[in-house]
Amino acid sequence: MTPTPDEPALELPGLVRDRAAEGRAKAAATRARKVAEAEIAEVDPVARVVLDLPLAHLDRTFDYAVPAAMAAGAVPGVRVKVRFGGQDVDGFVVARAAASDHDGRLAPLRRLVSAEPVLSPAVAALCERVAERYAGVSADVRRLAVPPRHATTEKEPTPPEPPLVLVPTAADEAWAAYPAAAPFLAHLREGHPPRAVWSAGPGEDWPALLAQLAGAALAAGRGSVLCLPDHRDVARLDAALSELLGEGHHVALHADPGPAARYREFLAVSRGERRIVVGTRSAAFAPVRDLGLVVVWDDGDDLHAEPRAPYPHVREVLLLRAEQERTAALVGGFARTVEAQHLLHTGWAREIALPRATLRERALIGVSGASDVALDRDPTAGAARVPKEAHDALRWGLERGPVLVQTPRAGYALRLACERCRTPARCRACAGPLELTGPTTPPRCRWCATEAPSWSCPECGATGLRAPVVGDARTADELGRSFPKVAVVSSSGDQVRARVGPQPRIVVATPGAEPVAEGGYAVVVLLDTWWALGRDSLRAAEEAVRRWCNAVGLVAPGGRALAVGDPGVPALQALVRWDAAGFAAREAEERREARLPPAARIATVTGPPGALDDLRALLQLPEPTEVLGPVPTRDPEVERLVLRVPRGEGVALARSLGEAQRLRSARKLEPVRIQVDPWEL
Repeated sequence: MTPTPDEPALELPGLVRDRAAEGRAKAAATRARKVAEAEIAEVDPVARVVLDLPLAHLDRTFDYAVPAAMAAGAVPGVRVKVRFGGQDVDGFVVARAAASDHDGRLAPLRRLVSAEPVLSPAVAALCERVAERYAGVSADVRRLAVPPRHATTEKEPTPPEPPLVLVPTAADEAWAAYPAAAPFLAHLREGHPPRAVWSAGPGEDWPALLAQLAGAALAAGRGSVLCLPDHRDVARLDAALSELLGEGHHVALHADPGPAARYREFLAVSRGERRIVVGTRSAAFAPVRDLGLVVVWDDGDDLHAEPRAPYPHVREVLLLRAEQERTAALVGGFARTVEAQHLLHTGWAREIALPRATLRERALIGVSGASDVALDRDPTAGAARVPKEAHDALRWGLERGPVLVQTPRAGYALRLACERCRTPARCRACAGPLELTGPTTPPRCRWCATEAPSWSCPECGATGLRAPVVGDARTADELGRSFPKVAVVSSSGDQVRARVGPQPRIVVATPGAEPVAEGGYAVVVLLDTWWALGRDSLRAAEEAVRRWCNAVGLVAPGGRALAVGDPGVPALQALVRWDAAGFAAREAEERREARLPPAARIATVTGPPGALDDLRALLQLPEPTEVLGPVPTRDPEVERLVLRVPRGEGVALARSLGEAQRLRSARKLEPVRIQVDPWEL
């Protein structure tokens, strides 16, 4: 009987047999996998694993059994999945051992996520030291050190490093102007760990000099880590290294290229194919093999301070790494921080600086109205925002090339006041400050954006407005009217220019957004210097000098710089003499007298009052600890406690805070925010 299409029963037994066979094969494979997982490796059957959990009481290694199937791949540094607390948790294998101190049966590794060792033993140890230094959790530090995995990129091979072609004496010739650089280079080539603080002179091509240092270390068979504040600095040093060494000898680690490109560069370093790393904060943890040199440029920039727990600073991370791996260390910049001066004061590092005669040849720096002759020529120099002396300097510079004008604020007119009585102009709707966004727009509120075209002063009835605080847009507008035949370029906020050409033009920029001019600027003018000094910050004067020095550092050799401000201010006097070292020494002495960092170690604890009380009950502080506060913060429900100890007790303070955090975490108490040596108090 021939079956009809509606009667497929004759085919069913075959399908059942196929499915049954498939099920038996899967079951057999599952049994084989279970047997393989149950079978423990014969050699070093114990894996010590650190977990990716931000809980202080779990900040230690845990022992797991290594299945025989994973014995070859579970090497130190690889990512694994383990069972912990009833769930699968990410972790890293940090060691293999023959036995465990645990008396019970060890749980096996759940899964080998990747066979790529991405956490080197040196970096793992560094993460633990950084966590201890900042009273944090090493899992938080490892997130900064190891980028997220990109599986597709991991499968790609890394091209080998090409042969190095480098003139042996190039570094000595490049650094010849700095007398103390010769012994530093000699020790670097011999594999010794020299340590120095470098004060770059005006107009210095610092990327080229740092590239020469990295090249000298590479020629000696050692790697380098060079950390810079932002991506524009990274791009400059990246270009300098490519020009000196050619392609394929270094990588740039920063977030801009995207996760795949970043992970590809990271793998090139961890696989040992690249030994020069340039980057921002996270590059300080790059797993460079045979590391011989660590460099931090412009360590006073707040971008070097990590905004995430445990809030480490790049300079401190690199100094810990230099001590741990016995590498050369260089802290460089146009200005000098108090912390860098402390390294010289204690003898930890030596100074590399230009002789005074060479400095005088590099640039002529002055302050408007500093001489009787200047005051006779322009009696209003002390009151004018852009005095005649500044206009003359710009005119002189425009005959020779581009000129730079630094102004501390972005925008147009950021604050308005009555033209007659100087009463601040405020919005009638919400009492917010009025501002101008352009030369033809009416005043509007910065808070609620309500326009006030018919504003009148509530005190005197006047309708005129003046701008006591103006930004770069208003400055560019005014200079464009003063020099109508010259192009005016702005660089600030979201519109930051990386470079400008050698043609005569006026570049108006905010601090940190100054473009690099081809060949350097003929003149640099610094406006509104009073504003930078008036910030409510312990580092106000230090930060002002740093911003001014970075701007003057862009001047061409033989160029000029003029600051508009009070000639009697010590910060401006230090700028005129290009004596950031002396200024930092005076600041350090004042902080020693006030028992402030770096002469002392300070930790701040921020949280609700009840949480602070719980922490104080658990803390076992070193004997000389001063407890200041708690004091209220801007949030009425949050208070801040300040703990201060002599510098020698800093390690004990951090350990005490770390132990208190472990107790709090184990008891599931309300969290608090702990910062050791915060960048700002």
